[in-house]
Amino acid sequence: MKVFKFGGASVKDASAIKNVASILERYKGNPIVIIISAMGKTTNALEAVINAHAKQTGNAHELYNEVKEHHYAVMRDLFDANDEVFTTINDTFVEGEWVLDEAPNEDYDYMYDQLVCMGELVSTRIVSAYLNKVGLKTQWLDARDVVITDNTYREGWVMWDKTKTNAQKTVPPMLANGGFVLTQGFIGSTTENFTTTLGREGSDYSAAIFAHCLDAESMTIWKDVPGVLNADPRLFENVIKLDRLSYKEAIEMTYYGATVIHPKTIKPLQNKSIPMFVKSFINPDGEGTEISSDTEDTYPPIVVVEKNQALLHISTLDYSFVAEHHMARLFDKLATQRIFVNSMQNTAISFTICVPNVADRIEKFCKEVSDEFKVKKESDLELVTIRHYTNETIENLKRGKVVLFEERIRNTMQMVVRNVPPIERRDVDLVGSKGL
Repeated sequence: MKVFKFGGASVKDASAIKNVASILERYKGNPIVIIISAMGKTTNALEAVINAHAKQTGNAHELYNEVKEHHYAVMRDLFDANDEVFTTINDTFVEGEWVLDEAPNEDYDYMYDQLVCMGELVSTRIVSAYLNKVGLKTQWLDARDVVITDNTYREGWVMWDKTKTNAQKTVPPMLANGGFVLTQGFIGSTTENFTTTLGREGSDYSAAIFAHCLDAESMTIWKDVPGVLNADPRLFENVIKLDRLSYKEAIEMTYYGATVIHPKTIKPLQNKSIPMFVKSFINPDGEGTEISSDTEDTYPPIVVVEKNQALLHISTLDYSFVAEHHMARLFDKLATQRIFVNSMQNTAISFTICVPNVADRIEKFCKEVSDEFKVKKESDLELVTIRHYTNETIENLKRGKVVLFEERIRNTMQMVVRNVPPIERRDVDLVGSKGL
């Protein structure tokens, strides 16, 4: 049994869904669990709906109708007007309208999860119906009946024992009936049957959960790139496809912000030595990248750029030393607000951290520590991480930038920079043979 995951870009419109079907045609007759994300940009659109409802701007229903109409337009390109899928999708969208018909919930994260899940529920219904229409037998599965999490909304922690029991009880009998099993990424459920999500872009993680619980032969993520690259091709020229990665290297890359794979994806696979492949849905015959084993290979410089970062400069109000008990309190508050520390440095009387610039969480953190600490924030920054760096690569990447923060450890160099132009191709040879 194999697990395939198709992201939002691969199901963004009717032609993309037809392409997914053409890829799956090659595997007809094989037991495959398919994980599907929301259609491209749908999650962003639903977040706008949620924000409008939370702020009571008066246009939440209008924005929600735009999301609905986009999906209906895709369905009109795939199905006859009287196809029963239209009724199924309409009934699914009604669940979201129930959220909008009520007053905004005081717990924003809870409300977020109850509505944003519509993206995955609707996309999987559409894709499943289309696969069956073209002769690829597919059974639809609600991931919330399998993936059980705690009550941490927007970033649910998987309850592995319950999830494994559900997966092994539910999925094998479905596969035994022949055809594919198709379910959602990103979403799960609490034991009280409230919807949770696994963190933004969490569909990769969902695929790894199913692969781990079902002892899959392999897992494949289908992307719009030929495999794992040593840098983002939207930012750099002359990028290199990595044919093989160890689990360890993949974990390091995702920890430092590489977006090709969700950070939590690798560990469940590594624990059972399940190989993962990253392949192109544009060129499905390409070899892609294999992630397996922990054999260390030689890698070229690998560059990860995280945008929208902030530096928080923290100092004690009485200018006393930043001691261990101070650090313990600060990290406790950071954890409470779910602020991920990407990098940090400290001096005798100050502590500086680089974090994602999530304004509301940072504001709450600052208020919670204001009795003892002064916090100065610098925004509009980028964090550049270079794995397997060379001095020439570092110098190339520093050109034209103000470096505010720099740190080097074995195999990894990080720097926080200001005034890096947004999404601009930079002619940098990451191997080091050519300058900026």
